[in-house]
Amino acid sequence: MLNRRDALKAFSLAPLAFSVAQKGSTSLTVDSLEVFRIKVNHRGNWTIARLKTAGGLTGLGDASQGSKDDQTLTYLKQFSDLLRGRSLFDIEWFRKVTDPVVAQHGAPAAVAASALEQALWDIRGKVFGVPAYEFFGGRIQERIRIYANINRSTTDRTPEGFARMAEQAVAASFDAVKLAPFDEMPRGLTDQAKIDESSHFGIACAQAVRQAIGAQRDLLIDVHSRFDLPNGVELVHRFEPLELFWLEEVTQSDADLPAINKAAKMPTAGGESYHGVAGFYPYIKAESVDIVMPDVKVCGGMLEVKKIAAIAEGAGILTSPHGPASPVGNVSAAHVIATVPNFNILEFSYGEVPWRAELISPAEEVSHGSLVLSNRPGLGITLNEKTAARYAVS
Repeated sequence: MLNRRDALKAFSLAPLAFSVAQKGSTSLTVDSLEVFRIKVNHRGNWTIARLKTAGGLTGLGDASQGSKDDQTLTYLKQFSDLLRGRSLFDIEWFRKVTDPVVAQHGAPAAVAASALEQALWDIRGKVFGVPAYEFFGGRIQERIRIYANINRSTTDRTPEGFARMAEQAVAASFDAVKLAPFDEMPRGLTDQAKIDESSHFGIACAQAVRQAIGAQRDLLIDVHSRFDLPNGVELVHRFEPLELFWLEEVTQSDADLPAINKAAKMPTAGGESYHGVAGFYPYIKAESVDIVMPDVKVCGGMLEVKKIAAIAEGAGILTSPHGPASPVGNVSAAHVIATVPNFNILEFSYGEVPWRAELISPAEEVSHGSLVLSNRPGLGITLNEKTAARYAVS
């Protein structure tokens, strides 16, 4: 239910919402863009976009970790210029005009388009005085369960180092933990002795985390596509005693993923790098995984997450958004996934910076392994500009 303040705000915005239906209204056309770059750690920074309408309303979106931040900034400007003067309701039009650019230029363009799309939904919620999840069918998931991705925060890449970070995540109320213990293994490695050595070390890291979190909590492993098909099949068998919640992206070859999935007794997951329905449809059709992982920052935004989840639902598989994201990205994904019947669990980057929760207002809240989702209009958050300025990329 809306509290009194939110209800009053919704009523005050009702005339504005009605006015946008009047032909020729310009108060809710896109006017300008601000970009905030925030220093995080050696694994990457956060890039937050804030769109503003001619009427003064603003919306936030996450354009983080598109691999090439300078290019992302270029596409943010290019795409916001396309939006300038357009109605905030032109989301499908925006998708149509940006998809060819994303297809040609990849992740930097994808995260830029996705961020601006998120911002449009944030503004729309403020116009109508309702949470963004109401536009995606209404909330049906009361609990937004999250897992602690400790991979980006673990600098001691040993079994002991991963175990210590996992213990901290458990102490912070998480009941599921993910790591990527094969990151130090070079891609395309062909020396079988070195492959076996890396495999042994990665499994030792996973075993240490399993021991640290106990049998009653869930363990997730991301392989980051380090193995070929024969070694990947061997890996899934070696992981069976650890009773994984899932095994993620074992091999880089799309053609080999169905065979990995068939061989694995544990659930498999993946799809973080795909953009749009067109990217996910063949992936799902091929039965590459049991759980799809659209990233709201990469796949095209919030509406695209909903569409991809619907395709997955039709195929009888689960949806778990990928998201080593800023708090803005996590909130965007949560608003959509709260409306999805085949939702499984949402990613959360744990331990990267101690001030993470302070980046947004109200502060990000994690309770009993779940992300607390606001019922305020739009995404329900604003950017804490003091925190953003304090940790701005110089």
